[in-house]
Amino acid sequence: AVLGNVIKPEQTYTIHEEGSDITLSSSFSASGGYDYLHWYRQYGRSKPEFLVLTFSHEKEAKQSDVDPRFTVNITKKEHVDLKISSAAVSDSALYYCALAPTVTGNTSALYKNLLQ
Repeated sequence: AVLGNVIKPEQTYTIHEEGSDITLSSSFSASGGYDYLHWYRQYGRSKPEFLVLTFSHEKEAKQSDVDPRFTVNITKKEHVDLKISSAAVSDSALYYCALAPTVTGNTSALYKNLLQ
């Protein structure tokens, strides 16, 4: 038996044309009632960059403060999508979703969406 939280991507890589809209999807199974979903982007050997935070029962899409082309939406129970509008070559990176913060340091920025 597996205990605790599990999250996995729907696809491991994707190729799209510049200017197209891209949707990255992950499914999750979490032990808590209200779980927070964090999306990150990572270029090469640099540290991950926080993009956007939402929670598992969110009804409306959340827009990233980092780049307004990035929005996250809970499309159905235990399924979360990150949409990139008008993709650019510079969006080529590793994207991942986590159920807990993975960037160390000042985490107050991660939760600012919840305080609004």
